[in-house]
Amino acid sequence: MQSIKHIYKIGRGPSSSHTMGPEKASIYAKNKYPNATNFKVILYGSLALTGKGHLTDKIILDILPNAEIIFNYLQKVSHPNTMEIIAYNNEIELGKIKVISVGGGTIEIEGETKVFENDIYPVSNFNETKEYIEKNKISLLEFIKNIEPADTYNHLLKVYDTMEKSIIDGLEAKGVLPGSLKVSRKANSIYNRSLFNNALKLDQIVFSYAYAVSEQNASGNTIVTAPTCGACGVLPALLFGLKNEYNISKDEIINSLYIAGFIGNIVKNNGSISGAEAGCQAEIGTACAMAAAATAYIFGSDIHEIERAAELALEHHLGLTCDPIEGYVQIPCIERNAVCALRALDAAKLAKFIDSGECKISFDRIVKTMLETGRDLSDGYRETAKSGLAKKYEEE
Repeated sequence: MQSIKHIYKIGRGPSSSHTMGPEKASIYAKNKYPNATNFKVILYGSLALTGKGHLTDKIILDILPNAEIIFNYLQKVSHPNTMEIIAYNNEIELGKIKVISVGGGTIEIEGETKVFENDIYPVSNFNETKEYIEKNKISLLEFIKNIEPADTYNHLLKVYDTMEKSIIDGLEAKGVLPGSLKVSRKANSIYNRSLFNNALKLDQIVFSYAYAVSEQNASGNTIVTAPTCGACGVLPALLFGLKNEYNISKDEIINSLYIAGFIGNIVKNNGSISGAEAGCQAEIGTACAMAAAATAYIFGSDIHEIERAAELALEHHLGLTCDPIEGYVQIPCIERNAVCALRALDAAKLAKFIDSGECKISFDRIVKTMLETGRDLSDGYRETAKSGLAKKYEEE
């Protein structure tokens, strides 16, 4: 596995695969063909089906203002997030590239040698991690920090500062989100409603924070993938809420990001974090597992309880579909981030109450099950906006 830095990418929403990936591809094409006067960009699969709602065309035109964008819904492709960029000097074709946006803001260029960062971890799953830790008599955090490069800490500082800014900016913003759904921003009103009491205060705060980040994402503003744009509100909402409610130090919050990133890393390498590949269980389910593990660490849990928290969080998202209405990362995505943040908190709490010796399902098993479940989902339930809630909305 590579550094956890790849789980946390800072960039513009609303989708790591549909905006961050195409943005990188457009920059790549612009640099590869500096003499080009215009471009043609053909989007296939999920990029074509939900590109409008994900602002794919907008992000491309920001980089390639003279581009002609074609949404090819019909042609079958090997990967659901495929695009072609053809460069021209007036009418003369200079060349073309085929790009796959593989998720998490990462792209692959067909025909070009893939540049891989070397794997740095001596393990590939959680079971191997436990064996390594027990053998070397260290904690999970020590294990991660011993392996991660020195600059990871500064990267996580920047990550958390960006998370906090997206919350603060999102709480202050009002109005309507972009797109035909005309969804009103709700973070500000949720935060300011007079419901604060000992029983509801943390819930209300976390809900408002999750809405704030998710609404910033839906507006194409800067957020942090955790592990994706569509699930970006879960982890920062819970961590910022816990930090303020329990006066947790920033250093401990950064430590919890190491733990969360490692959980996301395991899912990315052994399962999937792509909604187009495995449905929303891969995005929001992974985000919930990351947040649950981070919270368990903050609660002082050992490695077995951390695993249990992550497993509980992911297990109860199995089969969750990705059916955004009209392709916008708004309904049901924003609400889902808010609900999921508190579900992560509950998973971390429950993990403290369950005897780890009685756990029959490992985190590794849940990750494999999630990937298999995702592959069994029909295409309509994997980020195409063709089935489920998206379809029923169109019928009304």
